[in-house]
Amino acid sequence: MPKFAANLTMMFTEVPFLDRFAAAADAGFAAVEFLFPYAHSPDEIAAALSRNHLTPALFNMPPGDWANGERGFAALPGRFEDLKASVATALSYADATGIKRLHMMAGIADGTDPRGWDSYRRAVVYASEQLASRNLDLMLEPINPRGVPGYFLNDFNKTEALITELALPNVKLQFDIFHRQILHGDVTFALRRTLPIIGHIQIASIPSRNEPDGEELNYAYLFAQLDRLGYDGFVGCEYNPRGATVDGLEWFQPWKRK
Repeated sequence: MPKFAANLTMMFTEVPFLDRFAAAADAGFAAVEFLFPYAHSPDEIAAALSRNHLTPALFNMPPGDWANGERGFAALPGRFEDLKASVATALSYADATGIKRLHMMAGIADGTDPRGWDSYRRAVVYASEQLASRNLDLMLEPINPRGVPGYFLNDFNKTEALITELALPNVKLQFDIFHRQILHGDVTFALRRTLPIIGHIQIASIPSRNEPDGEELNYAYLFAQLDRLGYDGFVGCEYNPRGATVDGLEWFQPWKRK
């Protein structure tokens, strides 16, 4: 049975961020994820999780100046010190919250530039080592260029090849089905092939990125596939509700926490 995590950056935005933990718990979620917790202290995030009996599934390392278009810097030559600082900050939140996986954003860079790949490999190895010391997994997520134009890591096949090449036990694929469908399609067979390296899955309707209850993909079928494959990780609900969040949770009722 899938373990769903509400994405608090995109869901329950009717209330302030720290109140979204209670809203998710009241809606029946047992886990949450979010893009960035850094506007609040590690202790505040940990308290919100504990108070609402929620498991943290995933969040991102600091990406740089998000408001001005930065989307990480792992693939940017000359930004390794920023990358190291990002890892250290994320680990302080991981220590406080007990989270088991962190996503490192690659950045806006030319995906055909060998210097970018050299920088990215170096960043992945470094972050992997730092996270391994705390028994944490590092997530690598391909992102479609329609959503983030110019994003460096925009190919599932290249990401799979890199993870296989590096063979670092705690480096995993973040399989966002929304991005996979836009980039390549062939979702079911890709899930079957890459399951051994998948560390986290995310969902949304395609193309609108709303509730996973229609449009291009049959999510009821995909959820059943995850059960057949024996996937026991989290499924992050990284979607924009069409209206009020709770009004769009009919799809979630069979899996809500009682």
